[in-house]
Amino acid sequence: MKIISIANRKGGVGKTTTTVNIATALSAVDKRVLVIDFDPQGNATTSMGLSKKKEQYSSYDVLVGNCLAQAAVLKTELPRFDIIPSSPDLAAAEIELVDVENREYVLQNALKKLSERYDYILIDCPPSLNLITINALVASTSVIVPLQCEFLALEGLADLMKNINAIKRNFNPDLKLQGIVLTMYSRQNNLSKMIEADVRKYFGDKVYQTVIPRSVRIAEAPSFGKPILIYDFKCAGAQAYIALAKEFLKREKEL
Repeated sequence: MKIISIANRKGGVGKTTTTVNIATALSAVDKRVLVIDFDPQGNATTSMGLSKKKEQYSSYDVLVGNCLAQAAVLKTELPRFDIIPSSPDLAAAEIELVDVENREYVLQNALKKLSERYDYILIDCPPSLNLITINALVASTSVIVPLQCEFLALEGLADLMKNINAIKRNFNPDLKLQGIVLTMYSRQNNLSKMIEADVRKYFGDKVYQTVIPRSVRIAEAPSFGKPILIYDFKCAGAQAYIALAKEFLKREKEL
């Protein structure tokens, strides 16, 4: 089982879209996938057409010990694609974990009993480096960083890499950078090309060759509770995520 965090300290860069569409593509090639919605906003949950009901268990309950991880798993409409939904209560989890011993390892310990059930667990992280994100990175074997093609995103990437290296030194020496995904890319925009050139210069083959275009259809899909691969399979955004999933699987074989 591989556990992969999709993380960036900046919001609105395509973390959730990348998470649910890679998961959809993996499930389509017979991989058993679990998405953990680890963002209090719960966008991955609603992107799969699920509501955030108070009576159901969530990633918050798993983190604070209200239930076992398997008790919080929900089926989606897609075969082999399960999800642990989020809850607004997750925003308070950091305070509740302050006095917990080895609080950085809570999620890692909670996921151990799921190791036989899934090929991949993808964690959709919140847009900040708090104890929730630290738990996700400590539990993960690797991290994927979606990067919006704008100047300020580069500064955030440098900070995030420092954070990932700090997690490796202090908590999880096996954590690897799986790859950087360039999102919201515009081929008509010189800035996108400049950002791409800079990122590829510094990170080399860690940057996926596939870039995700800026797309109205990608932006629409969550409001219909569907990944773009289901909402509009033929659009450029969906085709880009299919190409990204193929590249992801190729890298997995190489690793």
